[in-house]
Amino acid sequence: MGIRQRRDRKRCAIAALWLVVALAPTTAMAAKEQLVAPLTTPWTAAAMNSRIPLPDYPRPQMTRRNWLNLNGRWDYMSGPHRADPSLRSATPPQFPARPRQIRVPFPPESYLSGIMEKQPINMWYRRRFAIPKTWARHRVLLHFGAISYQSVIYINGHRAGTHRGDWEAFTIDITRWLHPGANEVIVGARDTHDGRHSSGKGAIDHGDYTFTSGIWQTVWLEPVPETYIKRLVIHPNLDQSTVTVKPLVQGVASKVQVSVIADGKTIDKSTQNGSGPVQIHVAQPHAWSPHDPYLYGLAVRLLDGHGRVLDEVQSYFGMRSICLGMVNGQLRPMLNGKFVFQMGPLDQGYWPDGIYTAPSDAAIKHDLETVKRLGFNMIRKHAKVEPQRWYYWVDKLGLLVWQDMPSMWLPDDHPHQVRDEFEREWQSIIKQHANSPAIVTWVPFNENWGAYDVARITAWTKQLDPTRLVDGNTGYNNAPGYRKAPGDPGNGDFNDRHIYVGPGTPPRPSATRAAALGEYGGLGERVPGHMWPGKHDSYVMEPDAEALTTRYEKLQAELLPLVEKDGLGAAVYTQLTDVEHEVNGFLTYDRRVEKMDFARVRAANQAVFKAAEKIGAGKCVSPGRH
Repeated sequence: MGIRQRRDRKRCAIAALWLVVALAPTTAMAAKEQLVAPLTTPWTAAAMNSRIPLPDYPRPQMTRRNWLNLNGRWDYMSGPHRADPSLRSATPPQFPARPRQIRVPFPPESYLSGIMEKQPINMWYRRRFAIPKTWARHRVLLHFGAISYQSVIYINGHRAGTHRGDWEAFTIDITRWLHPGANEVIVGARDTHDGRHSSGKGAIDHGDYTFTSGIWQTVWLEPVPETYIKRLVIHPNLDQSTVTVKPLVQGVASKVQVSVIADGKTIDKSTQNGSGPVQIHVAQPHAWSPHDPYLYGLAVRLLDGHGRVLDEVQSYFGMRSICLGMVNGQLRPMLNGKFVFQMGPLDQGYWPDGIYTAPSDAAIKHDLETVKRLGFNMIRKHAKVEPQRWYYWVDKLGLLVWQDMPSMWLPDDHPHQVRDEFEREWQSIIKQHANSPAIVTWVPFNENWGAYDVARITAWTKQLDPTRLVDGNTGYNNAPGYRKAPGDPGNGDFNDRHIYVGPGTPPRPSATRAAALGEYGGLGERVPGHMWPGKHDSYVMEPDAEALTTRYEKLQAELLPLVEKDGLGAAVYTQLTDVEHEVNGFLTYDRRVEKMDFARVRAANQAVFKAAEKIGAGKCVSPGRH
């Protein structure tokens, strides 16, 4: 697909001409419309032509055999004049006789949605579906990966549920409203992008890129028995060679049975009465790390009083520990009992064709494999929470993840309401992704954006998950300027500053906090034919790939003594890809051009890691993930 090609300027300019695609004539209006893609990726055409976009199983951390993907074409209507979904009317509004069609799960602002509209505010979706006959004696769950922001769901005209939030998956049991034959689901979504809830860079006065509204992750159906597993809580303990599994159950089960699987073979099994936690010994545990991302399999079954299986799910886990440890008199982050310098790119997760929504699973995997090719061991997920398949790939490929809570911009407007909502969603995000071995650090605030009660939120985050590290306000030395900045919380596990282009003089570790350079770099280059329309900027602009690579090598050479002598424990380079007007990525926004010499980048990174490996051993002094 030309992803790894070296640049030929003339070929690149021709290859990146804007693609004009006529939408399928599903209505008289659509037949006359054409959409112009501002920029395409190697996966755009396949996504446009797919009857079911993103067909992959959406919840790899807890799988069942049977499910039904509802991605694809839905009826759609939108606009400020449409009914307000946040009012949660008892019945849905009427659709026009010949509504527009949208391609779910791509947001209506995106090219891949087939809509490409700005600020739809009120959005309404409709789809008809049939329940397979084999599901007749099961309950049916309707899952949404994410809807931005307020949503209401109707099944066959009945209001079935509501939700608030941009980032968390949610589920509705729709069994009671279903009937044989054709069924209808209508989804209303409202997002004003007013900055009064967690929205990352999608706020009117403070947003930076194209917004994402409405449905933006996979919609799917799943049959379950009357008694079923709702969620798994998995706690591996590398030091004690155990894994503890707690299924959260709807209904009552007599017993729960857990099997641990290694290389396709069951190595241990345990059965407990009731649905309480099950602890299993993992002999000679194979530790998970970026160099060796070994994953164990899990099979969890609910049994009745006669030993018959009521429900069964498959999962996985990684045996690894994360903590702070004293290494040669300096506090450093430690992985599996050893100091491992954590270094990787900032990743904002935007796509020119799908905005928040990647065009395919292969596209997600490609970005993460690029991080590995560059020789990094970490990635910071900035101002966004990804679909669950993204976390599956970082678990499987082996990357340490620093996970941001996307910012809320106006925490002082109706503070009791908006702050409670922000904290509720942050807690839900932590719970939903707590089983990922890749996630090692939670980041509740970034550069004081919408930050409040930072010390309290930092401590509270650590209480929610004492098994991981917490970086309370990354880049506290920077501030957007529209309100007073809370600054350094003084607690948490990292003293973290942002320095551009850096690396400058990052903080040094203290007796209680490790040192991090939460952002640096931002070296840019314009690549004609591969840029988003409009202005293009960066912290510093280089004229060509050679100059860009040389400047990067110089930055990494300056970083090396900060790791060796000054105790730096982690560093995040800005950034993995160009994003709209920002042209400071390793890859262009369309993922078609490598902007630096990747072999030289990898060599510069490896020099830093090798220096860190020589620093020596240490001992954990703070709790960590096992």
